[in-house]
Amino acid sequence: MEIELRRMDRVRWKIPRNGEMRVDGLVYADDGIMETLREDQALRQVANVATLPGIVKHSLAMPDIHWGYGFPIGGVAAFDEDEGVISPGGVGYDINCGVRLLRSDLEAESAREKIETLVEGLFHALPSGVGSHRSDVVLDRDQLTELLVEGAGWLVERGWGREDDLESIEAGGRLPGADPGALSERALSRGTDQVGTLGSGNHFAEVQAVEEIYDADTARAFGLEPGKVALMIHSGSRGLGYQVCDDYLETMLDAAGRYGIELPDRQLCCAPLSSEEGKRYLGAMAAAANYAFSNRQMMAHKARNVFGRLFGDEVAESMRTVYDVCHNIAKLEEHEVDGARRRLCVHRKGATRAFPAGHPELPERYRETGQPVLVPGDMGRYSYVAVGTPGGFGETFGSSCHGAGRLKSRTQSRKDTRGRSLFREFRDRGIFVRSDERSTVAEEVPEAYKDVKSVMAVVEAAGIGRPVARLRPLGVVKG
Repeated sequence: MEIELRRMDRVRWKIPRNGEMRVDGLVYADDGIMETLREDQALRQVANVATLPGIVKHSLAMPDIHWGYGFPIGGVAAFDEDEGVISPGGVGYDINCGVRLLRSDLEAESAREKIETLVEGLFHALPSGVGSHRSDVVLDRDQLTELLVEGAGWLVERGWGREDDLESIEAGGRLPGADPGALSERALSRGTDQVGTLGSGNHFAEVQAVEEIYDADTARAFGLEPGKVALMIHSGSRGLGYQVCDDYLETMLDAAGRYGIELPDRQLCCAPLSSEEGKRYLGAMAAAANYAFSNRQMMAHKARNVFGRLFGDEVAESMRTVYDVCHNIAKLEEHEVDGARRRLCVHRKGATRAFPAGHPELPERYRETGQPVLVPGDMGRYSYVAVGTPGGFGETFGSSCHGAGRLKSRTQSRKDTRGRSLFREFRDRGIFVRSDERSTVAEEVPEAYKDVKSVMAVVEAAGIGRPVARLRPLGVVKG
């Protein structure tokens, strides 16, 4: 059945409630983005999510939307704590895949002079590729259990990072309610030696120059200055998180049948939040999320050491965490629905939390500005730092886009780049790319993604986020 779309304004489209849908769908897109979506199954997924029990207001899709497992990537949906469900497909396989941004006092020109040495140093410090079992930190079972409960703070207490890092991580780098006992033996075994590893696919560590400032006061509060170097790290919970998702899909499929939940797509398997299955998944997911926070914390610490060895201790000391955000998560939050405050489980699948100024969950340093929103683009163009807005909070449960969004499948991208000298192409753009796998670079070329500038233009026009700065890649370690 074809999806009906009604245009609401220049960047908003409604999928009207029909059939088994409990709420409308709301899609953020301009004409160009919508044209690409008409050939994608992501719009059908927006409508499918709208059929799940306990969903409130609408099923949302950010402008970087594309097809995903169950939920579309770029999908946001909130469920009533008492009547709603939790769905692993609404979180994703890479639980708490996310981005950390560090600022520095290093001049971009100084980094360019040593970019190959710098990127090589990061490449060896942050193991990348499928499997990546090369972390120099190997945890025993007791240590892993503690880390899964305590998150990034466990590492900081042991000297792997700084106390002020924790102030600038979503949820302080620790989701409450983590239950290591809800993880399988296989999931636990995959977590012992991957803390501090980049992984594969679209994960990266990118040395960037702050190229343009759109909001000087907010950029100053974030510590971003034109011409200075920043480092963006994109990774998640690695094999442990993948295994948690895989383990719970069958459990949730059985639970959906047992609780009489009609599923338009098996990939939307779910369980009531109040059920035993729902509670166990939430505990396992929180543990995996804490692992991801810890993984990015360890990589940030290692990266500082690389910068320090090459540019001196003062540069390393200046590398402060701007923010660290989740992209694949479900969190219990309080939001207003129909004039009343309600506790909701907000699923953000390939979407970023974007809380506005004044929100009590923000650290004091960002209470007056709003939350930094990190929006990586592709490794050949640019990325953005944005900030949350009050209007966005009310309409999107405080959510915004998480990146550019794919245009081509990985298979198609590999096919289209056969015979090209990709590493040389990036060098010609002034970008040094380091990866063990040409195929990974082929999957991640700029033309495989939407132009993140157009995605950010939709975000700004819709009022669900406001750009603060644009960052240009200088060198990239690719997963």
